[in-house]
Amino acid sequence: MTPARARAGGGRDPALRRVALRTLAANRVRLALTVIAVVLGTAFVAGSFVFTDTLHKAFDGVFADVAEGVDVQVSTEHPGAGGVPDSYGPLLRGLPHVAEVTPQISGPLVLVDARGRPVQTGGAPSMGLSYTPPGKAPGDPEPIVAGAPPSADGEVMLNDGAARAAGLHVGDRTQVLVPAKGLQDVTVTGIYAPAADTGGYVGIEFTAEQARALFTDGSHVGAFQVAATPGTAPATLRDEVAAALPDTPEMRVETGAQVRERVQSQLDDALRFVNYFLLAFGAIALLAGTFIIYNTFSMIVAQRMRELALLRAVGAGRRQIRRSVLGEAAAVGLAGSAVGLAAGIGLAYGLRAALNAADLGLPRGDLAVTARTVVAALALGAFVTVASAWVPARRASAVPPVAAMRAEFASTGTSLRRRTAVGALGIAGGTVALLLGATAETTPVAASVVGAGAATVLVGALLVSPALSSPVIRILGAAVPRVFGAPGRLAVTNATRNPRRTSATGFALTLGLMLVTLIGVFGASARSSVDALIDTGIRADFVLTGIGPSGIPPRAADAAAAAPGVGEVVRFHPVRAELDGASTAGLAASGPVADLLRLDIVSGNSELTGDGMLVSTDAAARHGWTVGDAVELTGPDGTVFRNVVRGTYAPQSALGDWVVGESAYHALAPALARRDVLMLVDAAPGVTPAALRESLTAATDPYLVVQVQDRDEFRGAQARQIDQMLAVLYGLLSLAIVIAVLGIVNTLALSVVERRREIGMLRVIGTHRAQVRRTVYIESTLIAVYGAVVGVVLGIAFGAAFVHALRNEGIDRLAIPWVQSLAMLAGAAAVGVAAAVWPASRASRTDPLTAIDEP
Repeated sequence: MTPARARAGGGRDPALRRVALRTLAANRVRLALTVIAVVLGTAFVAGSFVFTDTLHKAFDGVFADVAEGVDVQVSTEHPGAGGVPDSYGPLLRGLPHVAEVTPQISGPLVLVDARGRPVQTGGAPSMGLSYTPPGKAPGDPEPIVAGAPPSADGEVMLNDGAARAAGLHVGDRTQVLVPAKGLQDVTVTGIYAPAADTGGYVGIEFTAEQARALFTDGSHVGAFQVAATPGTAPATLRDEVAAALPDTPEMRVETGAQVRERVQSQLDDALRFVNYFLLAFGAIALLAGTFIIYNTFSMIVAQRMRELALLRAVGAGRRQIRRSVLGEAAAVGLAGSAVGLAAGIGLAYGLRAALNAADLGLPRGDLAVTARTVVAALALGAFVTVASAWVPARRASAVPPVAAMRAEFASTGTSLRRRTAVGALGIAGGTVALLLGATAETTPVAASVVGAGAATVLVGALLVSPALSSPVIRILGAAVPRVFGAPGRLAVTNATRNPRRTSATGFALTLGLMLVTLIGVFGASARSSVDALIDTGIRADFVLTGIGPSGIPPRAADAAAAAPGVGEVVRFHPVRAELDGASTAGLAASGPVADLLRLDIVSGNSELTGDGMLVSTDAAARHGWTVGDAVELTGPDGTVFRNVVRGTYAPQSALGDWVVGESAYHALAPALARRDVLMLVDAAPGVTPAALRESLTAATDPYLVVQVQDRDEFRGAQARQIDQMLAVLYGLLSLAIVIAVLGIVNTLALSVVERRREIGMLRVIGTHRAQVRRTVYIESTLIAVYGAVVGVVLGIAFGAAFVHALRNEGIDRLAIPWVQSLAMLAGAAAVGVAAAVWPASRASRTDPLTAIDEP
């Protein structure tokens, strides 16, 4: 075969493929290290797909029976509205194609367990329901596994999951807390099994009469479910019902299929964030893995340069060499992706088990591994590996055979001048974007510009890193030769001899530590901002909060306000309303707000009596409000309340965009939906804080869900919530750190192979094994610390810019976690030593005579 034909790509590809596969088989350690990089990159992506698909499948099972057997459902457009008028019942029963009408009654409650403590649902619903006998409800009745349904007031039937969680059995007496009605004594008469296992869910069924008394205002129900006469299509009945009902925009008339579709759409929206969140960390893992794969193939190509040159000399064309290297990469990518898929399934299983153990209220079910997940994991891993090997493959194919056979070729490289210049321009442009974004007035614009600037700076840093690595490592290692002698000098030389390799090795660690530092800055700033808000903003002696979404029951808040020793009290209530046709959320406040909570009034005053309203300066700017303007808010049931802006205040996360008075709250919030989210309580003159705490605790203890905290305790509770969120993020980001560590191991191991003759020569002239190990340890440590320094510097810069961009969202104090940053640098040195243990051991065991005899 002629060279021209070889260059055309014919004939020799099968032979080259065999050579590539034999090369892989002959270098099993190198193969394993490369595969591990692909595995770690793809496992998280595959795990995120499996986990979210499993959640979808489980929730589908839960919601498959929503409105099952229902032909038409009449409900309110807004969940917080008062409900559907009772008068609709007779009207619906009188329609010609209606066979059965069933009112649906439900409301939130808290179940008390066998030991007198509230049952924590972990976010799952905890609902009181109306029991409907078989034959009266649409669909199949839920099977009763023990006892009998309730037949009188004070009798209830529990779902089996709630009974297990509460330790209750048929015949046991307990209590339930209904926020609007207080504690109710009940007896468990039965236990039923829902169609799906919805871990954490509490569903307590009362008699229809008692459910109506507890969860309705006496003139409304939650919804009406309508069954059609035989032969009537659900769509036909829906149109008939819609035409018969009064034309009110607050009512929703749907077929059962439409109800299920709406619920499924809401579920998809809720899970989309989870999927994006997990995929983002999968992308980070893949990006870190890409540096390792690129580094690995660059070194593999350099080590095989003579072999590839010989193939070129005997007639293989450039295209064939390129295909050979890329084929090897594809094989490694597919193998690593297959293992990564299996690891991802295991990761999803472990994540689901951990969340179930934490009682987060997620439904349980079998793992869902779809064809999409399998194809995506295999394709993604193979693509990333082949893309990472593209530049080394081109470099290998472009080298003239005679030049490649020279021993010194592997250490040569092209100039870094152009790359460094482009990177410097990227850093300069990104820095300008960071500064512009950090000073922008509108939060969404500021965050977007800062994000774009951070990405540009990161790319610029990646391009500049090879030119930056040698001088920085020389500075970091300036004292190393004086401390460690010849091994130290050799380690500094080794770490700076190939800047591209050093940069790619260290940049995987840079990426991980940059994100860890950024999140650390964000968390420290959030804690500092919350501390400042509580220290300087809250003037009350005690802060009362609820447990879970039910907040503080109104009766508990009333009892606390009337407790002996209480002076001034401010109560905050959530309000949801429509403003200019869009849904908006704010707060209502009752009491002397300015006395117990610091308000930075910018214009007007803090008066909230009557129709008074306070708005943040941000909201005022968005809507064009000024003091004296009228603002109409529409409640969930269609009630319109006209408020007058009495004052504007500087943005404060605790207050949000607007605050209305008690009159607006009672007009906009249905009675059964009213609750307190926060109470500020000050002691009356002459009452000590200890006496007030005792009084408040005694008043609220019967309601079980109220926490009485002083300012220090409240600050600690907020800090714990921030720390829990950060712990999740740190746990996920640890994957990028693990990949970076393995990348250092990989690079050093391959570097030891590359320098085998050099190490053998050192051994021949008298270098001890311990000195060889020490050289590799120091080299690894310098590379790791270099990557960590760049990562920490970038993380602090990006974190500061993002915190400043979010200053209007309540994070208005910049705090740099210096101790954490220094600890990460020290940890990077430890990581460098740990990563070098195996490569150093291999290097020290090099047989000198065999090594120097190798070609």
